[in-house]
Amino acid sequence: MTTTTITPARHRQLGDHTWQDDAVCQRTEYNPVDPDLFFPEPDETDKIAAAKVLCGQCPVRRTCLDAALEGGDTHGIRGGMTEEEREPLHEKLAHRLDYSRVNDTIAGRDIHLTQAERRAVIYAAFRHGVTEQRLAWLLKVTEEHAQKKYRELRRAQRNRGLEQNTETSSLMANGDLGRDDFGTAA
Repeated sequence: MTTTTITPARHRQLGDHTWQDDAVCQRTEYNPVDPDLFFPEPDETDKIAAAKVLCGQCPVRRTCLDAALEGGDTHGIRGGMTEEEREPLHEKLAHRLDYSRVNDTIAGRDIHLTQAERRAVIYAAFRHGVTEQRLAWLLKVTEEHAQKKYRELRRAQRNRGLEQNTETSSLMANGDLGRDDFGTAA
């Protein structure tokens, strides 16, 4: 599982495209950026380098990269990375676990979440006593689905406790617990 703790300036909310207004690549009257610069051919190394320099100055670079990954965008330079550089990140995206995104969701922001992050939100909400109604609102699911997720979590915690007790009991019965290599009690 990939865990990150680097916090971007702000996480992109569901349906939010306002971050694009702050992008360095946004073409304006005073910033005549050629959009083709961000869609170079693989052998156009000068264009690639120029696009990466612009991305390096961009205040929403991380948000742009997240948008490209979450949207499955595999074309052009996004977030300062080429298609080839983003490919391994696309493959790992479902396992991304960024706790700043989880915390933002618990705080009530509509953040794009991976499955790992959704599980972390459920666990954090349960640990903090968040109601099933609030969890349903946070995850944009029905209350019944939130209830089901809390039931599954309670069951998993109960079973984990039972498994630990069973392992300890079986080790004691076999005489493996509490003895050193010489067969004496530790």
